[in-house]
Amino acid sequence: MNSKLNHFDAAGNAVMVDVGGKNLTERIAVASGKIFVSNEVYSAIESGSSKKGDVLGVARIAGIMAAKKTSEVIPLCHPLPLSHCSLDFEMLHDESAVKVIATVKTTWATGVEMEALHAASVALLTIYDMCKAIDKRMTLGEIHLESKSGGKSGDFTFAR
Repeated sequence: MNSKLNHFDAAGNAVMVDVGGKNLTERIAVASGKIFVSNEVYSAIESGSSKKGDVLGVARIAGIMAAKKTSEVIPLCHPLPLSHCSLDFEMLHDESAVKVIATVKTTWATGVEMEALHAASVALLTIYDMCKAIDKRMTLGEIHLESKSGGKSGDFTFAR
């Protein structure tokens, strides 16, 4: 693992990394996370009976919007031309949880890990927002990079 932090110059000042000389390559990142909810919230999401409407549909759109706006929220993050962003959801009955999987793709000089993580996080926050009238005791967790491919650092797969 490369431990060199490249968002700082020789004097320790924060800088945006210069990716101008890097090759444009296809880069894909997948991030996931979970929201743990009460049985009542779980049932409302699963049945589509939330008073605010289609919880997962709105969370999907929110996650896609978040991926597209990552550079506006994360300092020093490059704005990227995304070629694909999708959010999938898994209902985890045994955990009373919803898992989100965000997949983001570009062909560019830097990766899309932050975009995938941001998309997953905002999708989870949107689920919270849409269900908080039912029960505010929800917990977000396990947000992490599942995998990434492309670029100089090569491929990565999260292993527990």
